[in-house]
Amino acid sequence: MFIGYARVSTNHQSNSLQDQVRKLEEAGCEKIFDEEISAISATRPVFEEALNFCREGDSFVVCKLDRFARSIRDLTKQIDRLHQKGVALKILDLGLDTTTPTGKLMLNLLGSVAEFEIELLKERQAIGIAAAKAAGKFKGRKPTARTKQPEIQRLLNSGMKPKEVADQLEIGIASVYRYR
Repeated sequence: MFIGYARVSTNHQSNSLQDQVRKLEEAGCEKIFDEEISAISATRPVFEEALNFCREGDSFVVCKLDRFARSIRDLTKQIDRLHQKGVALKILDLGLDTTTPTGKLMLNLLGSVAEFEIELLKERQAIGIAAAKAAGKFKGRKPTARTKQPEIQRLLNSGMKPKEVADQLEIGIASVYRYR
């Protein structure tokens, strides 16, 4: 059985989700799981549900590698989980199928290259931020909770609970405790 998984990070990518589902249907997926959740999220409940649904002899199908794994470590972990269950991985955009030795090799190479690219991006971003700070152009985001400190104290003194103060002022609860 082909089991498809589609994921987008935000509501703004709904067309992308529809495109992924369409591609998975065209690939012959009999069951498709989809979710809207950031890749950096520690948990992806629908992804877990899809993996748990898989049985020996099934193929887990995604459109792109980044829909399946967030890093080379995560890629290795998820591949091991599928392997233990006797489930193959197919990545449509790459024409990759882990039932073949070439597919396994290519998957590991692509995962390594993708992680390398992310690390380079982070490095370039850090260099750019450092240069902007040196030029006095980068100040970071403006503090929101610090400017609301008097209001935080007033609401707490009026008997509101910290969580209620955080919700009303649209700030994190840690900020309420920090500035009380």
